[in-house]
Amino acid sequence: MKTLLWIQGLTCNGNTHSLLNAENPSFYDIFSKIKLLFHPAISSDEDLIKIIKDITQNKISLTFLVVEGSITKNKSFCRVGDFSIAEIIDQLKDKAEFIIAVGNCASFGNIPALYKENTNVVGLQYIFTEKKGLLPPNFKTKSGYPVINISGCPIHPAWFMQTILALYYEKPLILDAFNRPKEIYMYLPHDGCIRNEYFEWKEESEEFGHKEGCLFYNLGCKGPLTHAPCNKILWNRTSSKTRAGMPCLGCTEFNFPLRENYFETKKNIGIPEEVPLGVSKRAYITISGVAKSLRNERVKKKLEETD
Repeated sequence: MKTLLWIQGLTCNGNTHSLLNAENPSFYDIFSKIKLLFHPAISSDEDLIKIIKDITQNKISLTFLVVEGSITKNKSFCRVGDFSIAEIIDQLKDKAEFIIAVGNCASFGNIPALYKENTNVVGLQYIFTEKKGLLPPNFKTKSGYPVINISGCPIHPAWFMQTILALYYEKPLILDAFNRPKEIYMYLPHDGCIRNEYFEWKEESEEFGHKEGCLFYNLGCKGPLTHAPCNKILWNRTSSKTRAGMPCLGCTEFNFPLRENYFETKKNIGIPEEVPLGVSKRAYITISGVAKSLRNERVKKKLEETD
């Protein structure tokens, strides 16, 4: 039976909380197929140190090593028994068939990597854009994959389940430039956003929480620049940030915590500093000018007032 060990570094437990909401399969369904060796929030009787020792002595085979949270060698910030989280990963890295980083902290270091009090915080294989995480840039597990990053703050539970099931059934995973499964991260929140009509006609929202208007130009929405399927795989099967009138914060990207203001679209002479992926600034300016000059009267009304 395949096995899974879940360990945590510097984390808020957000990805664990998200995983408990998994459906089809549920958290309990998946662990009827895979033996859960240990999870910090669920396991109560198991001895993690003994499990790690048994794995290193080849008494237990380890299929999936799942890591939640940023990594540090500083035991004052994170320790498991007498070991730092970095030492634990060093003991297990060559034993696991697959290593999966869940969440932006384990993937890219994220907010803990900004600590001024501890400059030794990284992701498993990355620190933000650079491949200078705990493990070497060319590191690969026994299966031949690098660390598989499921980024997000937090992850959607379906992203984890899709990935783990693909690996369980030995289906090949295509990874993007940041080692994220392409099947999940080839989409943008812009895909499937119910505000696309407003985006096309450059009708912008000025406030949060409204049904009308695009959130890109004024409110800092990163939907057209972020790799995530948030409007194709809805949260709680119901909604997403942009559907609720909240800008996408780009939390699946390597540079998520490096912004100064999450709710501002920086502009130069009225032109956004960053334009949608795949679009040149020249094309953006041209399309915006055409859309505004032709006008769509429907998108200027409250939805309840439209025909």
